Amino acid sequence: MEKSICSRGIILTETEGSESSVCQNSGCAKLSTYDWFNDIPTPPIDTDIIEVQFKNTRKAFYRNANNLPLKKGDVVAVEASPGHDIGTVTLTGWLVNRQMAKAGIKSNDTEFKKVYRKAKPADIDKWVEAMSLEYNTMIRTRQIVNDLNLNMKIGDVEYQGDRTKAVFYYIADERVDFRELIKILAEEFQIRIEMRQIGARQEAGRIGGIGSCGRELCCSSWINNFVSVTTNSARVQEISLNPQKLAGQCGKLKCCLNYELESYIDARKEFPKTTIVLETKDALYYHQKTDIFKRTMWYSSDPNSALNMTSVPLDRVKEIIGLNAKGIKPLKLVEFVEPTDERTQYGYGSVIEEDSLTRFDEKKKRKPSKKRRKPRRRTNNE
Repeated sequence: MEKSICSRGIILTETEGSESSVCQNSGCAKLSTYDWFNDIPTPPIDTDIIEVQFKNTRKAFYRNANNLPLKKGDVVAVEASPGHDIGTVTLTGWLVNRQMAKAGIKSNDTEFKKVYRKAKPADIDKWVEAMSLEYNTMIRTRQIVNDLNLNMKIGDVEYQGDRTKAVFYYIADERVDFRELIKILAEEFQIRIEMRQIGARQEAGRIGGIGSCGRELCCSSWINNFVSVTTNSARVQEISLNPQKLAGQCGKLKCCLNYELESYIDARKEFPKTTIVLETKDALYYHQKTDIFKRTMWYSSDPNSALNMTSVPLDRVKEIIGLNAKGIKPLKLVEFVEPTDERTQYGYGSVIEEDSLTRFDEKKKRKPSKKRRKPRRRTNNE
């Protein structure tokens, strides 16, 4: 048994007398799908359409016209224009229909390309060789773009499995005339050139990385469709509008700002409008902030200052608004203040002590100093 590792981290296993190779590294497919029916002998509905994974975030559906016995992880040669491409099977069977419905693809109205065969050792060798050229091709292309003074950025390069074509993914704010660039690239690399424009979020998904939460970027691990994110999502959740904290590695607003947005919108339905002023006999109180999940609203007597804020439960706010509507002003904003728990709270030490790099080092005990004896004065007899 022989093993070879490609530039994408795929471990390809070849057995003697076999034409198939299996991708054993599940981390290679960033947008992999779990097959819930892989252990069922007879799935409810079968289909001849399979899902094939290519580099990073590119997937496509192909028709298994030859009824090959394919399973998840098989490396196959599929139809391309022109030539053929090499990819890894990520999904077969009934769940493919669900994936196509999720992507808005109708099997009756779509003409799928065919699966030619399971990849042979010669196909895989050529595929691995083509992938090894992608990084150097991208660096050289960036130099050519810089020499031509084109306002574009080459984000990634993907070679086709038969090494006859390459797709250059680029980012540009304006329309770019890259006809001269295509001529130079075709002469330089002796392949067919395809330029494909992507956005900043798609670039981050293809390159990958670690987010501020310490986990892999969502766009490179599981997000298929990018939903627009606006600053209104931060306002509804009362997040500070700090561009440095709200922006992701792509320079756009973080996609995770939309994750809990619907929960906040549903929770806000029972809260009154923040423009309503609460009237009491001692003063007028203006809204400053809201804690949705604690069902608390904070008010201050000064509309332009957050000093001396008072926390008011939501039920009490509704009660005061109802009284004000009837022309009644309550005596105080909050009638009863819950006593604070004055018990000792055990916590961490001082911040300086916790952040010190030497806080775990053993402190050396100070040795007692020896007192020096004063020299004895000599007498005349000595």
